[in-house]
Amino acid sequence: MFALNAQSIAQTTPTGEAIAQAVVSFWALGPVKHCVLMRRGFNQVYELHFDNGRHTIARLSAERPRGEPNIAYETALLLHLQARGIPVAAPLAAGDGTFSLVLSLPEGPRALMLFDFLPGDPPGESLVDIEATGRGLAQLHTAAQDYAGPASRYVLDLPELLDASLERMLQAPTVDGPLAREFSALARDLHERFATLHGLTHVRCHGDCHGSNNFMSDGPHGTGEGRRVAAFFDFDDTGPGLLAYELSVYLWVLLPRSLETPTSAATQERWRRYLAGYTSVRTVPEVDLAAIAPCLAVRQFWVMGEYAGRIPVWGTQAMPTHWLRKQVPLMRAWMDMPLADGNIGGVPAAA
Repeated sequence: MFALNAQSIAQTTPTGEAIAQAVVSFWALGPVKHCVLMRRGFNQVYELHFDNGRHTIARLSAERPRGEPNIAYETALLLHLQARGIPVAAPLAAGDGTFSLVLSLPEGPRALMLFDFLPGDPPGESLVDIEATGRGLAQLHTAAQDYAGPASRYVLDLPELLDASLERMLQAPTVDGPLAREFSALARDLHERFATLHGLTHVRCHGDCHGSNNFMSDGPHGTGEGRRVAAFFDFDDTGPGLLAYELSVYLWVLLPRSLETPTSAATQERWRRYLAGYTSVRTVPEVDLAAIAPCLAVRQFWVMGEYAGRIPVWGTQAMPTHWLRKQVPLMRAWMDMPLADGNIGGVPAAA
């Protein structure tokens, strides 16, 4: 038998039983009836049912390439939004008033947080729900304007989203010399593009509003017949940042991942309805609309940088070289994509 030291462990996955024991020791919510790992992605997420009927979600923060989790800011912002009447998965305080428990794991300390469980389903393909998601995000941004809590560790702007991501990618073993030069040239071109976009709007971003981090429900009485409400969760990537980037995340997830695949009429209509929902609450200045297309490429840089930073956990085949070679032409096509009046490529959306 050969014993590995703790420094050799990239990331462990505690069992649901272990997380339940930690939760019971810190949060005075009574015995846990059931706890199971829901998802292992950027973090490890667990679902808990308590004997008293309470239903919560626990998040065990994983090591992020950018550094420490943004817990103080995230917690304060969520409580601020909750106080303003915005539906969010709020963090639950322990008996001592704090919101996170540090677990000692082989790879080092990691923070565990507990959140309200949100019922419902993502907006999916429902145009009504997609529009409600855009409207809800705008309401969230408006409610966050007077936030005055702890500062964020991270700002969702080019230094964090683009420059830091490129640096991580250049260290990845699957990025060879030609790819490194192509990605570096693309990053320079993006900087030049943003240098022409003056006065971009900044908001307190959700950071990852791609349509699967909010659940839909019917609004309370008095909100209008058929009025749907979006409740938001997973604020792990929250921070002050570019409105154009925040809006681009939903379009980014809709777009085809191949230059040979045309953008469908259904995709065009979903984007138009999402933007219509947002602009029913808040105006989006022309300069921010112009910045959405280059922000699509910035978003892709950020995702690849996250993958590169997780190679010790996910492996090199999370971003193989043959896949990386397809990204530069795709990202260049995205950054030059005309977006007029909420229509992709200037093509009118379906009636």
